[in-house]
Amino acid sequence: MVEQKEITLEPMSKGFHNIDHIISHAFDKLPDIGMINIFIKHTSAALMINENADPDVQIDLKTLLDKMAPEGATYYKHIMEGADDMAAHFKSTVFGQSLTIPVTKKRLNLGTWQSIFFCEFRNYGGRRKVVLTLSY
Repeated sequence: MVEQKEITLEPMSKGFHNIDHIISHAFDKLPDIGMINIFIKHTSAALMINENADPDVQIDLKTLLDKMAPEGATYYKHIMEGADDMAAHFKSTVFGQSLTIPVTKKRLNLGTWQSIFFCEFRNYGGRRKVVLTLSY
């Protein structure tokens, strides 16, 4: 059986946001065994699984990404939507637009220190659409 729904994330500030609770509660109930695919329909935001215990991880990730793709670099050609435009596209490419996570015993089967993060790379990204596909 497969269920699918599209949800909208309200605007979030630039950065990494734990969305475990949003994904876990998107369906009435999760199955005993299955898989959930999470897909973000944007090219300037991304999804990742990473550490949820130490906020320094997100700080360091931001530092590394900003060194790799600084906002407002003079060598960017694609700047139609502002100084953060091309940098956001690059960062979303590094992380990707989808995740697949096993479901076990009606829960997302993540590791002890793992969480699902929505990665907003724009200064004013707005609402973001996410497609959730649950297979069981």
